[in-house]
Amino acid sequence: MAGKTDYLENKTLDHNLATAAFAAPTAVYVALFTADPGETGETANEISGGGYARKQATFAAASGGSASNSADVTFPQATADWGTITHFAIMDASTGGNMLYYGALTASKTVTNGDTFKIATGDLTVTED
Repeated sequence: MAGKTDYLENKTLDHNLATAAFAAPTAVYVALFTADPGETGETANEISGGGYARKQATFAAASGGSASNSADVTFPQATADWGTITHFAIMDASTGGNMLYYGALTASKTVTNGDTFKIATGDLTVTED
């Protein structure tokens, strides 16, 4: 389950109410965090260094108000300790960009040097209410 950021809420409202068009991103990326990025999309606690990079994700078509990742999302092997991963976000760019959705992991995961962090197919679900 993921929450929608203020950025995406405003873009969706503008688009749906014909105030401004909103073009879908050409790709989306998963980012990892050591603390809740919150609805404002704060990226201060995104992992950095140690071989970390956001990973592109693909999603199956939405059904019943939800969409899940259609392939594994495997991050590069950590070359240093990343800390304890508690949250994720879906971003519209591989670096910088805008946060679209965010949420807490079902279980926190400590990533140390040599570890690989993976989100299995179907384990990342975005739900609209």
